[in-house]
Amino acid sequence: MKRDEIVAKAKDYMVRTTLLSDIVPAEEGPVIARAEGSLSFDTEGNSYLDFNSGQMCSTLGHNNPRIQKVIEQQSKVLTHASTVYYNMPQVELAERLASINDPPLRKSVFGESGSDSNEVAVLLARRATGRLAVGALTQGFHGLSDSTRAISYSAATAGYGPPMPEVFALPTPYCYRCPYKTDGKGCCMAPLHFGMETLDRQSAGAPAAVIVEPIVSAGGVIELPVEYLQGLRKELDKRGALLIYDEAQTGMGKLGKMFAYQVYGVRPDVLTVSKHLGGGLAVSAAITTDDVAERASKYGFSTGHSHSSDPLACAAGVASIDEIVEKDLPKRAIEIGEHWQSNMRALAQRYELVGDIRGRGLLQGIELVKDRFTKEPATQVAADVYRYSLSHGLMFSVRGKFKNVLRFVPPFTTTNAQLDQAAEILESGLRRAKG
Repeated sequence: MKRDEIVAKAKDYMVRTTLLSDIVPAEEGPVIARAEGSLSFDTEGNSYLDFNSGQMCSTLGHNNPRIQKVIEQQSKVLTHASTVYYNMPQVELAERLASINDPPLRKSVFGESGSDSNEVAVLLARRATGRLAVGALTQGFHGLSDSTRAISYSAATAGYGPPMPEVFALPTPYCYRCPYKTDGKGCCMAPLHFGMETLDRQSAGAPAAVIVEPIVSAGGVIELPVEYLQGLRKELDKRGALLIYDEAQTGMGKLGKMFAYQVYGVRPDVLTVSKHLGGGLAVSAAITTDDVAERASKYGFSTGHSHSSDPLACAAGVASIDEIVEKDLPKRAIEIGEHWQSNMRALAQRYELVGDIRGRGLLQGIELVKDRFTKEPATQVAADVYRYSLSHGLMFSVRGKFKNVLRFVPPFTTTNAQLDQAAEILESGLRRAKG
């Protein structure tokens, strides 16, 4: 079928979502027909450099041969099993996750999505501590189920009714736009102090946990300062509360090590992974310590979905880990990140629109501004550059509080030539926007 026929059928039979519809609605964008490596192709035969990695879930590259082979083999043996009893790929994936984490993170619970894993993480913290209060960053994103929407302040939408109770917003340490800077020096301890005071005063008791993304992705690719994470760890330890890392966007080798906490040296009590854990298949995990797991189980921890331990997805998860470890993909992530940032620094020298360059490895962002001194967000320019780039074969995302941050998540398979090609398309978009 041609694109117009497919779009017409979609309008007839699918519920329309408002996700990013204010920039390029789904009915105006490409209809993806196939993909390979770092490229996606639409029904009209046009190719796109996929710097979204699908929905950030194909970071190994589309149609990874190892994943394809495992899917074929496992589908002939066992695709689905009861979530009440163990199955072999499920246990093997749990063992693999323990092997790539630092002790004492070694116990896993599986789900199907990032939302699932974060719901499980919050539930683990509440059961293990016997408390309810949870803190989350004002620009964080942890999912769009009802419970994770409540802790995703960057995705808060009017009209959804009251959120899950005992959830509290903590200021995001956003260094580029920090209101607490004096004499050019950052002060990320101010947001920490205000956040913990809010949590202490507003919660009905001592907090259960705080959940953060080490790099706040949808909120604008904001890298949390190491001193903030260190301070947060100390403050939570004082209160007997847990630290949860949502590593959907930063885990599994994307920042140059297997997990972000290994980059920053501040370990969480609960770690969630999803996105490309399954190499493109739907599987997620919450990983915790023996102590947290035992305390949660003692106080009635219970969870599970119909497909939360499917052997097919778990087998793909094992293959995904093997691919990352055996091919040393974290090293490639560092190379890609350095090459991309070199291109972005060159753009910044030519275009005042580029206000800030940030990110690590495969998670990169540039913030567009009208004026580098005032830092007035260039929201319309970001939308224009996005539309231009999409029409010229480059996919990425527009994110951030002001929708002026261009986010790039290229797959591990991306070549230096493809990185340069993407930068050229981006420059053409900036030049056109500048007039």
